Amino acid sequence: MPIPDRTAKPGRAIFAAMRLVYRLVFQRMLGWRIQDERPPGLDRYIIVVAPHTSNWDFFVGLAVRSLAALHDVKYLAKASLFKPPLGWFFRMLGGYPVDRSKSNNLVDAVVAMFDRGEIRRIAITPEGTRSYQPHWKTGFHRIARGAGVPILLATFDYPQRLCIISAPFPLTDDPEADIARMKDWFRPHKGKNPEDGVR
Repeated sequence: MPIPDRTAKPGRAIFAAMRLVYRLVFQRMLGWRIQDERPPGLDRYIIVVAPHTSNWDFFVGLAVRSLAALHDVKYLAKASLFKPPLGWFFRMLGGYPVDRSKSNNLVDAVVAMFDRGEIRRIAITPEGTRSYQPHWKTGFHRIARGAGVPILLATFDYPQRLCIISAPFPLTDDPEADIARMKDWFRPHKGKNPEDGVR
C-alpha cells in the first residue's frame, strides 16, 4: 500500500506560496520560532510529535513543515479524515489513513515502504488522540528499528510559541524504557491544552 507522492507539481508550487504566508503569519505576526537540531545530511527518519492536545496542532504542524523544509514528510492520521469532502486535501498534504478499528500489520507495511524507498520521512503522534493518553503504542519504535531509521522528537510549545525538532534520539531494544525517556524530554513542553499533555 504505497503512499503516493502528492508534493509534485502543482503541489510544490502551492507549498512555495504557502511558505511565504506561514513566514508572515506564523512567525512575524504570531511570533512562533523553530529550533531545528537536525544534523546536516539526515535523509531518512521518523518524527515523533507530542503532546497532541488540539486540532490546532495540525495547522501548526503544516507551518513548521513548510518553514523547516520538511514538505516531503508524510504523516499517519485517522481514516475518518480522508473521507469526502476533504479527504483529497489531507492526501495532497502527504497524509496516510490508518483504520484503528481493524487489526492490520501497519508496522511491517511502513517498514517495507521505507525499504523500497517509497517514503523517507514520516511523522507520527504516538498518543493517537488529543486527550491525555498515559500509554503510548510502540509501533513507531518498531518501525524505526525495523527500517533502520532514527527517531527525531518534535514538540509545539504553545506558551513559548516554540517548535523544537530534536537531533536523533538514541534507541535501545527496550521500547518501554525508550518511551519513558522520550516522555522526560517532552514533559516540560506544554501543548495548546496543557492538562492533556505528557505527564
